[in-house]
Amino acid sequence: MPARPTPPAVPLALALAAALAAPAPAAAARVKELADVVGVRENALYGYGLVVGLAGTGDSERVLFTQQSVAGMLGRLGIRIDPKDVRSRNVAAVMVTARLPPFARPGTRIDVAVASMGNARSLAGGLLLVTPLSGGDGKVYAVGQGPVQVAGYDAGAGGAELRKNTPTSGRVAGGATVERAVDFALGQAPLVLALRRPDLTTASRVAAAVNAKLGAGTARAVDPAAVELSPPPARKDDAVGFLAEVELLEVEADQRARVVVSERTGTVVAGDGVRLRPVAVAHGGLQVRVQRDPAVSQPAPFGAGRTVEATRDRAAAAEGAGGVVALPAAASVKDLARALDLLGATPRDLVAVLEAIRAAGALDADLEVLE
Repeated sequence: MPARPTPPAVPLALALAAALAAPAPAAAARVKELADVVGVRENALYGYGLVVGLAGTGDSERVLFTQQSVAGMLGRLGIRIDPKDVRSRNVAAVMVTARLPPFARPGTRIDVAVASMGNARSLAGGLLLVTPLSGGDGKVYAVGQGPVQVAGYDAGAGGAELRKNTPTSGRVAGGATVERAVDFALGQAPLVLALRRPDLTTASRVAAAVNAKLGAGTARAVDPAAVELSPPPARKDDAVGFLAEVELLEVEADQRARVVVSERTGTVVAGDGVRLRPVAVAHGGLQVRVQRDPAVSQPAPFGAGRTVEATRDRAAAAEGAGGVVALPAAASVKDLARALDLLGATPRDLVAVLEAIRAAGALDADLEVLE
């Protein structure tokens, strides 16, 4: 029986160095990075269009809606043609999307994204024709048109094909002009800050920072995700200046400990506050044990101290009948990664071990697994 190939060992300590090498001190962040003003947000726009001028890489005659769209466009220009007679491979049907910034005024230019809907092989070199972009309410807010920029290519001949990135999608920089603004009167409705990561501590700290800067009673934490603002009477007519001053305040954000893993790439990111409870895990040929031992600290003879009881956490890992690697002091994800690294384990082993530890209730953190 042929020997099973051994995957290349990736140093776990290197994979986790950025997140676990040293406990980074907590840094304050501006309110602008922590919260958004309710009502001040982007709006999604979408539309259906045609990209022309492709070098034979557009939709084939099997894509019926492209033929119908070309025939309909020519009909509006006074040229009557049956959709079945459209045989051009230089045209592709695309979906066009864009983000309408808050307070965008008519005439503002915004970027648009273009993606093929049919069987086009590439949109490189194409030109997006006039495309109305609508919002969720069905109204047209912008109109897009312009050359499509693609970060890839697709070339082939004689059965051979060479492709890089995704040439069936691209962007048109500044390719849409805003035609309609979203009505929103800043300052008429109650001003509310919505935290991007709801947290009781962070909401309370934001309210305290605003009250300390602009006066008591200016801010109130309504819940973990919302802080209500009440501008002082002298600032009632200056909502923009008031919010700008609030956004510049610095607050030390707090959040729950979290471990993020990707089974697909083997990436593991853990914060400094992640801790492991005593647990033993066996994964394939690997055995991992985290335990807490009682310890007693005795004072020196004739000293004035007293006896103190404490605990000492230890993490150990073993593979088969090989040696055991024991790590002193705290039992954290960092210690676990180092123990597995000494045995030549891969990051995927650490992902599987962390999931098992979380299922056993021994991981004091949220575990988020990316697709």
